[in-house]
Amino acid sequence: QQQGSEVFPQLVREYKIERPLKYGVNPHQAPAYIARTADGNLPFQVLNGIPGYINLLDALNAWQLVQELKQATGLAAAASFKHVSPAGVGVAVPLSSDLQDIYDVGDVSLTPVALAYLRARQADPMCSFGDFAAVSDVVDEQTAMFLKREVSDGIIAPGYDPKALEILKAKKGGAYIILQADHDYKPPQIEIREIYGVAFAQGRNNVELTKAHFNPDKIVTANGKDIPDSAVRDLLIASICIKYTQSNSVAYAIDGQAIGIGAGQQS
Repeated sequence: QQQGSEVFPQLVREYKIERPLKYGVNPHQAPAYIARTADGNLPFQVLNGIPGYINLLDALNAWQLVQELKQATGLAAAASFKHVSPAGVGVAVPLSSDLQDIYDVGDVSLTPVALAYLRARQADPMCSFGDFAAVSDVVDEQTAMFLKREVSDGIIAPGYDPKALEILKAKKGGAYIILQADHDYKPPQIEIREIYGVAFAQGRNNVELTKAHFNPDKIVTANGKDIPDSAVRDLLIASICIKYTQSNSVAYAIDGQAIGIGAGQQS
């Protein structure tokens, strides 16, 4: 198809309905279901519970975030999502004794996944109330026990230790949503969304943020030439965080976690 001097390709994509959803964006929006491309697979399996529309939007965005953060930092990563934006993001950086007290952890040794989860969930527990969680690594028993005590709708991870899966399946009277992500899934490079009969298509936001983005020669502030590794790590956390935050966004990260995330708002 041609418009002026530009030539646009014809876009045809076939979908196959894969499974029904609990409901759409609102409970009265039924039927609701998800579909996969006819020649592809879903990027996850449902191990427990019945997800809804927003649950899966949270899960898929959170999973992409933690994958990217793990790749960029080399550390186990976690995210807490609400309303399709992160409420908290963290990586496996040891907690101070003060934070262990504040987070009600006790004097215990924490696994990398538990560290990342606690930093993501506890940075702003009010905002994370009723969240959807994501972690970059296999969920262990300790992490599952911390999840057990929180009000949360579900979790997505690449795998679960048997005991951790048992603990999580008992949450919310057996209704807790547990998704196992396919770490090897490759998404289509063109994303399509339909609103009011109009289909919007764009290339995926596949910019990979790395430490190279914060090389000293790219720092413009006078005192930024000797930026420590910990600051580079926190800049990566903030930058990847706002990549998955709706609209014009700002994030503040320190000590391995985002402690302030602001999405674009109407007022």
